[in-house]
Amino acid sequence: MIRWLGGIWAGIAFLLGAGAALAADKVTFGTNWLAQAEHGGFYQAVADGTYAKYGLEVTIVPGGPQSNNRMMLAAGRLDFYMGGNLLQPFSAVAENIPVVVVAAIFQKDPQAILSRPGQGLDTWQDLKKARLFVAREGLVSYFQWMKGAFGFREDMTRPYTFNVAPFLADPQSAMEGYITSEPLAVEKQGGFRPNVFLLADYGFDTYSTTIETRTDVVAGKADLVQRFVNASIIGWYNYLYGDPAAANALIKTANPDMTDEQLAFSLAKMKEYGIVDSGDALKLGIGAMTDARIKHFFELAVKSGLADAGLAYTRSYTLAFVNKGVGLDLRR
Repeated sequence: MIRWLGGIWAGIAFLLGAGAALAADKVTFGTNWLAQAEHGGFYQAVADGTYAKYGLEVTIVPGGPQSNNRMMLAAGRLDFYMGGNLLQPFSAVAENIPVVVVAAIFQKDPQAILSRPGQGLDTWQDLKKARLFVAREGLVSYFQWMKGAFGFREDMTRPYTFNVAPFLADPQSAMEGYITSEPLAVEKQGGFRPNVFLLADYGFDTYSTTIETRTDVVAGKADLVQRFVNASIIGWYNYLYGDPAAANALIKTANPDMTDEQLAFSLAKMKEYGIVDSGDALKLGIGAMTDARIKHFFELAVKSGLADAGLAYTRSYTLAFVNKGVGLDLRR
């Protein structure tokens, strides 16, 4: 009789387990650029089954020059979106677009300025003497802060087309770039290691690589949001401190132009500069955000002319899903 009852319970458990597997929530997550190491934790959570353990079937939809995943999120075509810095969420509030930041994977924006060593451009202040290659997006965002806080001028800028060749041809120039990417391109093509000035080190203290979703998803599917945030956080710990090979394989499948060298370089720089795991994340866990930090950056944005002082910026984010210490035990 005991064996028979045991069999019944074993059967029930099997059916419940099978039902749970079948009931995994399908989630679409759009990134803001082509697959790369800077997205590694999300791919890690797919590759090592972390999303699946949280009852999620996640499809990552890469961004790129011909896509607008931010618009796809607002239109309901995506469930989550990987944003850039906090200026975009501030803008969404101003435009009454119902999206909200639920986590910030990067404690530091990887945006940087690069210069050639030994040309009198070896300090941050020296850069005001350079011809500075800046993309249009940078000119209307972080460069406005550089103007107001440090006296940079727009007449010193030149259009940056995501090609390092003009910078290499002009020793008296500087260029924008991600600390995790462009320095390697300069070193390989130019044969020298550039000076690198991380904007975060000079006061541009926005969070970056945010997780955003719509306000209706937060209101109606809070459990799903929490599971996605938690699993993504664990994916990032595993990518940083575990074996990233499976995630990198997925990245290269999604972006065949990606190389092992670039992936290794980007991961090493994220660790070296504490892009992901530093500041508040050291105690609160990856993805951490605080009211004080966001308030400070909002005030910087207002002073730089990037946001209106009367903006209800607190509507751009919620702390309900972060600062819970998820994954801290995975840090090596």
